[in-house]
Amino acid sequence: MRAVLHVCTTCRGTDAAAPDAEGPRPGATLLAALADAAPDGVEIRAVECLSACSQGCSVALSAPGKWSYVYGRLMPGDADQILSGARAYAATADGIVPWRERPAIFRKQSLARIPPQE
Repeated sequence: MRAVLHVCTTCRGTDAAAPDAEGPRPGATLLAALADAAPDGVEIRAVECLSACSQGCSVALSAPGKWSYVYGRLMPGDADQILSGARAYAATADGIVPWRERPAIFRKQSLARIPPQE
């Protein structure tokens, strides 16, 4: 069972009210930083909106039978920590990575924790 790291490509960064600038949005830049480095057991999937627009760049982790998480206030420079957190998440049976084993950005920037559907 693969975990999915959903990456919002429409995120504008920490200033959601900022006018569109030339070039890719920060969410698309984050996706590019993650895309070629998916850990074993993790699929990286682009999504157009995670409805966390006021929270900067956002990602979500989900897998069948596991808790799901939404993280925000992320930057393309956080790619290594995001991948480390996704790897740890994929290795769990229930999606709950022990607090001290989570990357710092996953401890501090969690927006939501959603129970498994099954």
